[in-house]
Amino acid sequence: MEADWEMELGSGAPVIDACWSGFVDLRRFPERVSELEEARLLPRLAEVLVRLNAAPSPVWTAKCDVWLVDAPVDPYEMDTEPEDSAHAVACYIDLLPRNDQQWDVPESAAAACKEIVMRLRAAPLRSCRVDLVVRQARIAPGAYSLSITAYVTACGMDEAEACVRLGAAVAAVADTLVSEVSPAAIRSPLQ
Repeated sequence: MEADWEMELGSGAPVIDACWSGFVDLRRFPERVSELEEARLLPRLAEVLVRLNAAPSPVWTAKCDVWLVDAPVDPYEMDTEPEDSAHAVACYIDLLPRNDQQWDVPESAAAACKEIVMRLRAAPLRSCRVDLVVRQARIAPGAYSLSITAYVTACGMDEAEACVRLGAAVAAVADTLVSEVSPAAIRSPLQ
């Protein structure tokens, strides 16, 4: 799988708002995942969101979206053949730290992203990519934390194939975050 990361922390950079009016707390009410339109559009996403919000996960989610990509995708960027890049679908998932010590400085968020990207690149998935973006998040009125937006894109010969690949890619992100990334990279700065 193709994967990369970057930081967007300067003034004017987007800020994730976990206090938005449509927030559904899947940590407390995982059964409410069926209320999310994105989970209906991409059924595998429902499973991923429940898993990312479960107690063993080092993160929780604030928002997600799924959309058809209307611009052509670069087959090279997707590790695929030109004929397999005719249709693309994408999603993002805002990932917030389970505790405020997790990514308390940009260096700890960078270390987590580097390890996540390394593990995702080892995943035997083609025709998809993940881009992690470190951002500020408003987690409560007046309270901010570093967070990560995971942008996941997949392509295929048709929309259905692209959706199947996107489901596999978001599942790989959850697998990496919940079970494979070392606790040191996720939970503490630069150890």
